[in-house]
Amino acid sequence: MEATGVLPFVRGVDLSGNDFKGGYFPENVKAMTSLRWLKLNRTGLCYLPEELAALQKLEHLSVSHNNLTTLHGELSSLPSLRAIVARANSLKNSGVPDDIFKLDDLSVLDLSHNQLTECPRELENAKNMLVLNLSHNSIDTIPNQLFINLTDLLYLDLSENRLESLPPQMRRLVHLQTLVLNGNPLLHAQLRQLPAMTALQTLHLRSTQRTQSNLPTSLEGLSNLADVDLSCNDLTRVPECLYTLPSLRRLNLSSNQITELSLCIDQWVHVETLNLSRNQLTSLPSAICKLSKLKKLYLNSNKLDFDGLPSGIGKLTNLEEFMAANNNLELIPESLCRCPKLRKLVVNKNRLVTLPEAIHFLTEIEVLDVRENPNLVMPPKPADRAAEWYNIDFSLQNQLRLAGASPATVAAAAAGSGPKDPMARKMRLRRRKDSAQDDQAKQVLKGMSDVAQEKNKKQEENADARAPGGKVRRWDQGLEKPRLDYSEFFTEDVGQLPGLTIWQIENFVPVLVEEAFHGKFYEADCYIVLKTFLDDSGSLNWEIYYWIGGEATLDKKACSAIHAVNLRNYLGAECRTVREEMGDESEEFLQVFDNDISYIEGGTASGFYTVEDTHYVTRMYRVYGKKNIKLEPVPLKGTSLDPRNMSGHAGCAWSARATSSTPSPAASMPGALSARPWPKTGWHSPRFGEEEEGVSSTVC
Repeated sequence: MEATGVLPFVRGVDLSGNDFKGGYFPENVKAMTSLRWLKLNRTGLCYLPEELAALQKLEHLSVSHNNLTTLHGELSSLPSLRAIVARANSLKNSGVPDDIFKLDDLSVLDLSHNQLTECPRELENAKNMLVLNLSHNSIDTIPNQLFINLTDLLYLDLSENRLESLPPQMRRLVHLQTLVLNGNPLLHAQLRQLPAMTALQTLHLRSTQRTQSNLPTSLEGLSNLADVDLSCNDLTRVPECLYTLPSLRRLNLSSNQITELSLCIDQWVHVETLNLSRNQLTSLPSAICKLSKLKKLYLNSNKLDFDGLPSGIGKLTNLEEFMAANNNLELIPESLCRCPKLRKLVVNKNRLVTLPEAIHFLTEIEVLDVRENPNLVMPPKPADRAAEWYNIDFSLQNQLRLAGASPATVAAAAAGSGPKDPMARKMRLRRRKDSAQDDQAKQVLKGMSDVAQEKNKKQEENADARAPGGKVRRWDQGLEKPRLDYSEFFTEDVGQLPGLTIWQIENFVPVLVEEAFHGKFYEADCYIVLKTFLDDSGSLNWEIYYWIGGEATLDKKACSAIHAVNLRNYLGAECRTVREEMGDESEEFLQVFDNDISYIEGGTASGFYTVEDTHYVTRMYRVYGKKNIKLEPVPLKGTSLDPRNMSGHAGCAWSARATSSTPSPAASMPGALSARPWPKTGWHSPRFGEEEEGVSSTVC
């Protein structure tokens, strides 16, 4: 090739897999003066070849998976070098030359899987660095000045090191798109730098000792974050900051201690992959059925039981992979078999008894794993329904036979059932009505009429026997609708104008909800929803729903159903009252609110009375005065009965035991209390009168 003059025009060479252990390196490489990229992976190199110095236009050099202990040599003399990939070697701190970071165009550096214990010196001088990979080393600290100049970084991988903290200057990485910190003991790192990285798209924090307390409270500013990995941590629930990520598409929360999922997961409208394997989940909320773009759902090694999967899971129309191995499932919802794109269904190591028959209609299924379900009985494959047809004989001779016609008539009809001449048919239609064939038809019709009349006669006789002198009526004509007054529940103008009206059940009765709160439902309440609209003919029509909250009490559930029927009767509507349950609302109900409903924790108290013991408080009052009788509280003691406290005025002491625990202030009460004065010769023990309405009085 050198003789033909081709080598100077070669732009790239891949020499990977060759054996250059003995120091042999092809000298012809020096002639490739226009070489742009060179790959020397897995070649057994122990040092960089001298021939590289001639490649002045080299931009990309890859020397991965070799035995290099140093990069010293000719690299700093290559002015066009942009990328150095030296992963999986034996490089130590001293093996990375400082002068390579003075290359103006150096933008990619991969020193992963080596033996570094600290960041390379002078690395902060590589101002044009875009990709930096220092993973799988033994680095225990990051210099504070490292990220002062590396503000253009797009990709940073520091995983599998010994980092316990991160420098605060990382908040300067406003262009960073990928941050990988897996496998670092960052227990005491609060990661307060994350909200400032507004361009972040991928964040991997697997096995970094994350808990609820050392995660940022909000990541709302990371509007581009689409891939989050928080697996192998100590999370007991889904961090609140994840619910505010508008672009989230892939979320890995496997190998944590999560016991339940919040209803807020319905905010992940763009999530395509959700991994919740190896947690402590016993069930999934119905809100997961709203993740319409979900393609992959992993639930392996949890504690999902009989009711673990919501019945509406079939709404995940884009679901392609569903894995729930090693759980306690006994059945899977029939709706799961309605996912038309499902390709992989893995439910091995469960307690399955059977599978839905619709499992046979999953046309796209590629993997069905039901191993280690000892009691599983596969449903039989449904027969081919295309061959089913109704075997009903509508022939004339069969109808004549059922009507009791003579055999001769039936035979004549059978003989005349063959192919007919069109002209002959026209001639038969013109025959006179008194022909013999018409006479036979009349006889058949007369027989059928006689049978019907006899049957009606028997029915009339039976009706007369049950109600003598009465007239035969339909069964529902005898029902008298009660005259009910709904005006205390619904106003006269309800349902008379197109629009939406909502009532909330409070204390057994419906209470009108303000329009500003339409679409917001308390989880412990029940609601009645009336949609009024004009049909095609311009007449008023209605749709009535009653919505049941997940935490609603029995009285609210019953009252919402009853008052929904009352509303239908009040309007005279012919529609049905439709039951809607929280988290499993129908498409028609969601369209009433333009698919924009939200749940609020809490609700009103139950309408049932709670019986509590009545507490009585005993008090003593001093009554004094002649014209203006006054009353003032005194201590409940025997000394309070001393007549010397009367100051010469007539008076008495009066005690009361009432249900209220709030003392009554002394008040002027003219003529309000009549009391017998104390005798001047002494005082007597009080007499206790009869209790009346929770109050007992004592006079002297």
